[in-house]
Amino acid sequence: MSSVAAVGRGIFSNLKGRFDQGVVTSGKLVQLAWSSVSLGVGDIIARRFSWSEFMIQCWFMTRVALLPTILVAIPFGVITSVNIGAVAGQIGATSFIGAVNGIGVLRQGAPLVTSLIIAGAVGSAICADLGARTVREEIDAMKVMGLNPVQRLVSPRILAAMTVALLLNVIVAITAMSTAFVMNVGDGTTSAGTFISSFIAFSNELDFLLAEIKALIFGFVATIVCAHKGLSASGGPKGVADAVNQAVVLSVILLAVINVGLTQTYVMLMPSQVA
Repeated sequence: MSSVAAVGRGIFSNLKGRFDQGVVTSGKLVQLAWSSVSLGVGDIIARRFSWSEFMIQCWFMTRVALLPTILVAIPFGVITSVNIGAVAGQIGATSFIGAVNGIGVLRQGAPLVTSLIIAGAVGSAICADLGARTVREEIDAMKVMGLNPVQRLVSPRILAAMTVALLLNVIVAITAMSTAFVMNVGDGTTSAGTFISSFIAFSNELDFLLAEIKALIFGFVATIVCAHKGLSASGGPKGVADAVNQAVVLSVILLAVINVGLTQTYVMLMPSQVA
């Protein structure tokens, strides 16, 4: 019995330690988010924001994420259109294929693909960059010189990631809908006019606005998480690799939870209505 009690105490101690670590990490994320936003807004108002760093990061993130976004959006559009077309054909509702595809892509598909790309491609690049700077003691050198790393490095990356996330979300939506259109109209499942008219009838600008709001939040959250992990990296190259792995996993989990919460809130507050 004593051994069982010892094992139980060990498990409880381990869980308590992980919980305490999670609380500390959450507090640091909130603190980093507040510092980044306040410093960034203050710099923009005072006209000393690092727009050159912002542009460099926008170009870098776009170059890193654009092709993977398109390559992920195309099979996503194929899979959704094939499955939706098959089910619609079985129940005789082929005239609603365009509406179902459009609502699914705008509300869930495009933000979901965007979140994966932002966390996997953009977020990992941010974490690796800041982590490498940290282990090379560049961050400490900036502090010694009186420069704030959050102000000079994190704030421009947050704004750049949010901007790129908006554009990636539009690209995913266009690519997935175009793929669904080609698949359903090309194989004769429905006509082009029926597909487009049903999409217009059941989708509205609020669906697209929801997707863009999700993209903004995803870009912000992923950058905060990855920047925190990068700035906390230690132990050389292995520490940077571990930080990148942790950042991507944590970002994907947080973005998935946020996606569900935003979707359910939208459904409850803005019930779908035929335009």
